[in-house]
Order: sequence, then C-alpha cells, then structure tokens
Amino acid sequence: MKRTIWIFLAVAMLAMVWVSGVSAQTPAPSDDDVNAVARQLFCPVCENTPLDVCPTQACAQWRELIREKLAQGWSATQIKEYFATQYGARVLSEPPRQGLNWLVYLVPPILMLIGVYVLYRAYLSMRKPVSDDVVVGGDTTAPDADDYIRRVEEELKKRK
Repeated sequence: MKRTIWIFLAVAMLAMVWVSGVSAQTPAPSDDDVNAVARQLFCPVCENTPLDVCPTQACAQWRELIREKLAQGWSATQIKEYFATQYGARVLSEPPRQGLNWLVYLVPPILMLIGVYVLYRAYLSMRKPVSDDVVVGGDTTAPDADDYIRRVEEELKKRK
C-alpha cells in the first residue's frame, strides 16, 4: 500500500512538472481593433474609400477577415502585407517606400523648400531701395521738354 502511495505521489509530481500553464482564450478583437487596421487600408472595389467606412458587403467581409486574422494573432503589419499581396499595393493607405513611391515622400518637402526660397528672394527684392539713377518709363528727357505733356497740362489748367 505504501508502495502504491509512493508511485501515485511520483506520478503526481511528474504530472505537475510537465503540466504547462493553462491560458485563457484571448478575447475576440473589438471593433476598434479591427477599424484601427481597416483605417490603414483602402477598399479594393471602391475608389479612395477607407476600408473602415466603406458600406459595401465586400468591405464588411474584409473587416471580418481582419477580425479573424487578429484573433489568430496576426499583427497589423502582417494583415496589411496579406491584403497588399492579394489586391496590390493600391489597397494600402500609405504607399510602400520603395521604387518610384519614394517620390511621394521626397517631392513635397523639396517643393516647399523651393517655395520658401522664392518667397524669401521676392521679399528681399521688394525691400531693396530704388536708386535715383533709374528713370521710370525709360524716358531720359525732362517732362517739360515734351511738347505734348506741356499742352495737356495747359488744357488742364484752363479747365480748373
């Protein structure tokens, strides 16, 4: 009998060593979790409509697919890669940073810097004082010397 108890205790001890912790199932992803991923994707059917607000049945199915992938433990990056593989890079809200897509990230800041430079140069040219040597209109003769101007001025004086 003592031998049976010792065997039972030994088996119980071995069972406790080998037993792994029981983990509860992770809760189903909430709508906020699904929409956080869906917001980063565009509907492959509708033009320029984010997946989280698209009312089509196809988008509802894709949101459910996102929910399933999140429940399986997929990360947002893995889900985006899955959709990009299935439907092309056009479903991503942010284009991948490779190839000609780099232009999307480089051109706007460069154009902004060029615009600031042009505005700065225009500001400097407006602040530059005009020298007395510059004659407006390109006329080098004095206004009194021009017969036409003299006659117009006389006519204006008569009408006053």
